[in-house]
Amino acid sequence: MALTDLKAKQAKPRDKTYRLSDEKGLYLEVHPSGSRYWRHKYRFNGKEKRLAYGVYPEVTLKEARNKRDESRKALSNGIDPSTLKRVRKTAQQEANTNSFEAIAREWYAKQLPTWADTTAQKRLALLENDLFPWLGARPVSEITALDLLTTLQRIENRGAKETAHNGRQVAGQIFRYARLTQRCQHDPAQDLRGALAPKVTTHRPAITEPSELAQLLLAIEEYKGTHIVRSLLALCPILFQRPGEMIAMEWSELDLKAGEWQLPADKMKMGIAHIVPLPQQAIAILEDLQPLTGQFRYVFPSQSKRRTHHASNGTINKALQNIGVDTKTTHCAHGFRATARTMLDEQLGFRVEWIEHQLAHQVRDALGRAYNRTTHLPQRKEMMQRWADYLDQLREQAKGSDIITGSFKAS
Repeated sequence: MALTDLKAKQAKPRDKTYRLSDEKGLYLEVHPSGSRYWRHKYRFNGKEKRLAYGVYPEVTLKEARNKRDESRKALSNGIDPSTLKRVRKTAQQEANTNSFEAIAREWYAKQLPTWADTTAQKRLALLENDLFPWLGARPVSEITALDLLTTLQRIENRGAKETAHNGRQVAGQIFRYARLTQRCQHDPAQDLRGALAPKVTTHRPAITEPSELAQLLLAIEEYKGTHIVRSLLALCPILFQRPGEMIAMEWSELDLKAGEWQLPADKMKMGIAHIVPLPQQAIAILEDLQPLTGQFRYVFPSQSKRRTHHASNGTINKALQNIGVDTKTTHCAHGFRATARTMLDEQLGFRVEWIEHQLAHQVRDALGRAYNRTTHLPQRKEMMQRWADYLDQLREQAKGSDIITGSFKAS
């Protein structure tokens, strides 16, 4: 007599395991603990064998019968369903190992030591928020250009064009890694060149006129916030490194006697160690700050977690806003780099390659080789001192003029 769902549901545990038979070898095995398991008894090559189909009621009577019928079909074709189940399990495990997410995380782990913390965080957020939900479970070898395009267009359609382009670039690196490790044969990201809407390049606002820079320098000098933030803000125009590098400056990276700030490769956007010559003005600011924060790891520690964290990402822009600078239209934390890049060239006449090195851009020579971190260091030391002197000169000239400071907001 065939088993019914009601009978399976009402099966009570006994002192010993017992069976409730269905049809064609399928039965429900009821254990003293109350657990109920689907089993299928069959014969192959004259030997009695059994298959497990899961736990009731997670696997329903109908689902168990479907599994049994599939096994009987395999038997009719001369295939042992136990062997078929093992093959399928192995294939699934291999598919999981070769999924886009598994390979992406493997690639991410290998790249992580070469990235700055902010880069690593952005890459992981892109993967987990924009790529994995739609591509993560798919075997990497089965993902087509259309699959990837659909995923990237989902990002693009919400207005995040730059993120979509970054997604194509990151996906391409993952597919190339998969290809090198023989998990796929083709990089579908290569087929998508020109398929996304072009990125709209917007330059960060920056002051590049001497008179306007003089106003800004005066306003920085008159900053009324904490001494730590005031020192950070004063160093920004002098050293013009990336905001993330400025706030994460560590005392261990500074050699004040040699006049150098030595940034390790893992902190740099390009993954190449960088030396920033410190002019006398910068050394004076740091020596003045050392009694206050020198016992901590970071030169500009967090106000609430001084021993373990540096100042927050928005510290410089917030300080600029406090002195009346419109950071969206006039000048922002990153703008000090454009200021120095423009004025070192146009006002002081320094060689562009020296300036580019000082900005930690990956400058290459005529043979395509990237210059190392010490290239033109003596010349850059002279340039940085001239720049700091020039900033002092601008500020002092502004003090003796009728320039009105603090009016930076757009009208």
